[in-house]
Amino acid sequence: MTTTTPQAVDRPVAKADPGAARGPRRRTGRSHRAWLPYLLLLPALVLELLVHLVPMVMGIVMSFKELTQFTLRDWGAAPWNALDNYSMSVDFDAPVGEALLHSFLVTCGFTLLSVGLCWLIGTAAAVFMQDTFKGRGLLRALFLVPYALPVYTAVITWVFMFQHDNGLVNHVLHDQLGLTDEPSFWLIGDNSFWALLIVSVWKGWPFAFLIVMAGLQNIPRELYEAAALDGAGVWQQIRRITLPSLRPVNQVLVLVLFLWTFNDFNTPYVMFGKAAPEAADLISVHIYQASFVTWNFGTGSAMSVLLLLFLLVVTGIYLALTSRTRRPSRA
Repeated sequence: MTTTTPQAVDRPVAKADPGAARGPRRRTGRSHRAWLPYLLLLPALVLELLVHLVPMVMGIVMSFKELTQFTLRDWGAAPWNALDNYSMSVDFDAPVGEALLHSFLVTCGFTLLSVGLCWLIGTAAAVFMQDTFKGRGLLRALFLVPYALPVYTAVITWVFMFQHDNGLVNHVLHDQLGLTDEPSFWLIGDNSFWALLIVSVWKGWPFAFLIVMAGLQNIPRELYEAAALDGAGVWQQIRRITLPSLRPVNQVLVLVLFLWTFNDFNTPYVMFGKAAPEAADLISVHIYQASFVTWNFGTGSAMSVLLLLFLLVVTGIYLALTSRTRRPSRA
């Protein structure tokens, strides 16, 4: 008699899931990786607070104080002046307000001319450089030299060139070409405005050239080829293809040039020193004189705050207008 023994039933053995044990570790690693970008940005944010935001807040506080050379040692205990510094700055019938208004108008005219010429020269040079010819790379590098030079080196060189007796500008215009009756004074009087404008345009147009040249790389060449087949000339191609395609680039470029030029302090300060001529009295140097020459830091801080508010309002209006022009084109 044979006996049958029950066969062992093969049951699937549950394997341990390695991910179950590693789950918490993975989550911990992911959380650390999520915080890593913020930790890397933390030093830059701290430096930004120390370099920009903290002095800006201190300047706003100083604008409400009667801060002069007599109270500068303990400026925290200086008496509050409420809005007197602001009212003095915008009182255009008083000498302080009248001088500030004159400086503001000079800065507006200077900024409009400088930004317009920088954009025009930079755009023309960028369009010219799109065609291939021998020596184009070398010419591009030469165009960027004014932008690459340090500001003080470039401006000091121009100061020597604008000298009355032995400057290169008077030597060329008066001695060689005979365009002027006598050597001109470029660093004083009304000519100081044009001298400052020349230096500003010379320094700024390579930046416009670089940005526009980068924007032109995104325009397909097929558009120009199709326009040429249709009989469009060079000026029609620039008007119908180049300028509309560069509109987003130009909107950012003009805003950046405006902010840089309106706030430019290094160029007029190196050219004229602490006392700029009346024709070239830009608002940045004017605020410096009101603060560090006359030692009236309360009034100078109020002027700086007014300048900041003006730039914020102009920037906001500009961005609002440019965003409206983009919507129909996208639709």
